[in-house]
Amino acid sequence: MNTAVPCYYHLDVEVSPERVGQVKRILAAHLHYWDLENLVEPVCHGAELLLKAIDEHATDKNTSIEMWWNGQHLITAIGENDCDLRPDQDLRGCLEHIAAMSDGWGCCATDTGSKVIWFSQRARAGERVPLVPTAPEPDLREVLEVPREIRVAALAGPASTPQGVLEDAR
Repeated sequence: MNTAVPCYYHLDVEVSPERVGQVKRILAAHLHYWDLENLVEPVCHGAELLLKAIDEHATDKNTSIEMWWNGQHLITAIGENDCDLRPDQDLRGCLEHIAAMSDGWGCCATDTGSKVIWFSQRARAGERVPLVPTAPEPDLREVLEVPREIRVAALAGPASTPQGVLEDAR
């Protein structure tokens, strides 16, 4: 059975208007590399929304972006370090867009008071999923030898053979 190759990418960035476009291109390049071209648009759009909202509302512009691919879902998470940024107020419009365009999303706090906002995209049926190459398993014909005619040497003795003794069959 083939299993999906798990993929992971991490990027630390200081958000600014010009960096948002660069980050989108970096994320798109990784998605292309992972053969996930169909997820480029929604993932880059969601990341762009979050990065622009962080740039507009946060005082600490340092963020971390992570992507995980498990063969069925791509999870994109953006962590911000601003303890004063409130997702329920400052990022409300952004989160509404992300909820509408993703298969799942969430926000959680870390021990330091910063927040991680994540969203997921599911691979649809029929989409190309990268698979782990596996060594071919031997075919049944390769494992079991085909029975061949077994030659049994004729026993020395009279012309007629006793019952139960095989003759050389040619």
